[in-house]
Amino acid sequence: MLSLLELERIAGILQRQWSGARIQGVVQPDALNLVLTLYRGEGERIHLRLCCQPEFARASAAPRVPKALPAPPALTQYLRAHFGQARLVHASLRNRDRQLALEFEAAEASATLLLSILGPRSNVYLLDGEGRLVQSLRPLAKTRRNLRVGDVWTDPETRAPEAGVDRWPEEPDESYLACIENHYGERQAVRDVEAVARRLAQVLKKERDGLGRKEKKLEAESQAGAKAQEYQRQGELLKTAMKRVRPGMTEVVVRDPESDSDVAIELDAKLTPAANLERLFKRFRKGIKQATSAGQQLGELAERRGQLDALAAELEAMLAQPELDERALEAFSARADVARLLGKYAPPPPREPKAPTRKRLPGRLEPRRYRSGDGLEIWVGRSDEGNDYLTTRLARGRDLFFHLEGEPGSHVILRTEGKSDPPSESLIDACELAIHFSKQKKASRASVHVVPIKDVKKPKGAKPGLVYVYGGKTIHVRRDEARLRRVLESRIDA
Repeated sequence: MLSLLELERIAGILQRQWSGARIQGVVQPDALNLVLTLYRGEGERIHLRLCCQPEFARASAAPRVPKALPAPPALTQYLRAHFGQARLVHASLRNRDRQLALEFEAAEASATLLLSILGPRSNVYLLDGEGRLVQSLRPLAKTRRNLRVGDVWTDPETRAPEAGVDRWPEEPDESYLACIENHYGERQAVRDVEAVARRLAQVLKKERDGLGRKEKKLEAESQAGAKAQEYQRQGELLKTAMKRVRPGMTEVVVRDPESDSDVAIELDAKLTPAANLERLFKRFRKGIKQATSAGQQLGELAERRGQLDALAAELEAMLAQPELDERALEAFSARADVARLLGKYAPPPPREPKAPTRKRLPGRLEPRRYRSGDGLEIWVGRSDEGNDYLTTRLARGRDLFFHLEGEPGSHVILRTEGKSDPPSESLIDACELAIHFSKQKKASRASVHVVPIKDVKKPKGAKPGLVYVYGGKTIHVRRDEARLRRVLESRIDA
């Protein structure tokens, strides 16, 4: 963790060297890093990394722009939409704590990016010009449970940190941020490689354990051959006693000439003598087939175990090296047999579904798109025809329909992403938009009807924009100008 003294120096460097620089790009490579490219003219730029990964939280200079996530999350979208060319006006520490505040000004708004380095509660927050929380990089539930989007920011209650030491006092200001990136980047790279090695070892162990369980099962099945021979013996003996078997008998005793002993043969009282005989030979054939198959599979299993042992030995040899070779581990992971195991036991997380794009729709049908404080999308119809298309064609699943009771206005759809209980903050945000795009736009209070989209029907032949709703509930809203402003500023499309 960066010391307070180091963060003070970082704030000073950014203030002296980069105050006035404009945001040229915003990239989010993962859930815990945000990279701002600041440009100050004459080709001078810095890729400022704000990292809130607890173990490696830092502000530093990345050597290059990292690869972005396929779909930019809410904070990145908001920054791109509203602060694409914003100017850095001030960098400082808040409340003499490990909170680096970067103040930006755009043409029509101002905002503060706050890198809060507080161990497990580290996060990056975006505050508007009035100091209200707009977005956060990590979920608030993990770092500031007492705050909600739209609340006025309050600094966390923490002990006054010690100043600590500057670990790079000889490093000049011009390369100080790059030095921090090298220090933490190297350690993070080592940790990431170690994590890959641990995952590979765990995957091989899981496969070995699975083979062991399967081997026990096959060994038990292979014993079926011995039992099958007994069924064959009983069947041959039953042939010699068929005249004595009567319907309804549950057992017949036959003398075995080979062992010169009596053998009790169990019978099914519901079957005929011939069917009982066939039943014994059927069990014999099934047992032989099962034992033969188990024997073949045990042979294949032994071959697979040998291959697995070879992979484990190869991995152990790599792990025994003084330094883990990242490229060697990557090549090992990419091999077909290893990749198959990784896909089986350690599959990558599922990709987030891409939001439907309607670029080919006529403008009158394309809904306005906003993002709630909880990250859900809210779609608003532009016209009566657009309302129809939004409600009957675009909305689906567990989406919710919002409309003022008995008042004309735009249809509003909350995209719930399949959630049956979307966050209450998102519901209120959607209500604000439903009121704003209605005849009661200037009302201080209003009642909004909310109903699942499956309970919204379009009567045949009804005029554009008219729908019938069934059930649902009414939300009584006291208007909140700050909330409405924040939602309107979260506009996704231009």
